[in-house]
Amino acid sequence: MLTVVLRTAQVARVLAASTLGRLPLGAAPVALLLFARETLSIGAAGALVGVYTAGVAVGGPVLARVADRFRQPPVMLAGAAVSTAGFVLLASGVPLWAALVAALLAGLGAPPFEAGLRVLWRSLLPEEQVPTAYTLDIAVQELIFIFGPLVAGASVAAGGPVAGLYVTAGLQLAGTVWFVTTPVVRGWRGEHAERHWAGALRSGRLRLLLVAVVLVGTGVGSLPVAVIDYAESVGGRGWSSWILAAQATGALIGGLVNTRVKVDGRRLPLLALCLGLGYAPLLLTPSQPVLLLLLAVLSGLFLPPFLAATFVTVDRIAPAGTAAEAFAWVATAFSVGAAAGAAVDGAILDATTGPRIGFLLSPLVIALAAPLLVPLARSLRTGGDPAPAEHVRAETP
Repeated sequence: MLTVVLRTAQVARVLAASTLGRLPLGAAPVALLLFARETLSIGAAGALVGVYTAGVAVGGPVLARVADRFRQPPVMLAGAAVSTAGFVLLASGVPLWAALVAALLAGLGAPPFEAGLRVLWRSLLPEEQVPTAYTLDIAVQELIFIFGPLVAGASVAAGGPVAGLYVTAGLQLAGTVWFVTTPVVRGWRGEHAERHWAGALRSGRLRLLLVAVVLVGTGVGSLPVAVIDYAESVGGRGWSSWILAAQATGALIGGLVNTRVKVDGRRLPLLALCLGLGYAPLLLTPSQPVLLLLLAVLSGLFLPPFLAATFVTVDRIAPAGTAAEAFAWVATAFSVGAAAGAAVDGAILDATTGPRIGFLLSPLVIALAAPLLVPLARSLRTGGDPAPAEHVRAETP
């Protein structure tokens, strides 16, 4: 099934283009930190990353809603232009207040590639292949968080702090142009439907799913903080990047394996529980970092199946005419949860001693999502809510 999906016309191109355009999501935080640390405190550097992340979280659903109403290319190109302007302004060496505004613009304009890509699958593939496409997309997405920081670091090493910002902006702009010039993207049109001020959020089932995604994002987002604290406790901060890369590798493996399995929303509670349990072995906190590398691989295995089931569910429950916006809200919910998880875990570690406590938040909060998803899974099983409207297929030349 995976090979069949990849060989379908335009699939490889939109997947590659969106991956290139999303690489800044992994590169920008590192580029911002390395740039800011030349002249600013660690607190100010962290504020730049936080403002950029907040901009991505807010701008994604807004841009996706406009794309639902009209078309993707003009919305994504306009967003990329705003984001590029933000990165260029930041690189010019402006005062802190202006740097914060520039970082906000860079985030607000970040094109919503996740939402834009995922509404295309039904235009490109038969119904039975769509879940495989979601899983493949999620697996490939892990490359963003493996190679994004490496690209930023290499750019700064080769050309100085501003090079990281310019390369990040350039990759995003190149990915956007490549993506929007694809025939299926140019031909896609949002669904004609009655508009509501709440957009996709008027669906109660979607709101419930988003709460669960926030919890999962909180658990996933707390891990980097715990890993850095652990790496410092064993005397080698450099281990943190290897451990996080090991988790991303586990997610990549889990995603590729999951392309052979059909996922749907009825399994969401079980997948959330398995994901939470996958983080539990990290509580062993072995004194040998190599052993924690192996445990980190295990923690990543069930994230792609959970996210794939989430996107299949969003595809079913999103109100008519809000598909792109609904997918963007999932990305925002995950980002908000990740930011909260990092902040909470940092506070926990500041107030306690020993690295083990830092790994406790992830399994606990992710496991909380499982019972929350039971009513949603039951409604999908029984068909309690009205069936979703059909998605409009793109007009391809």
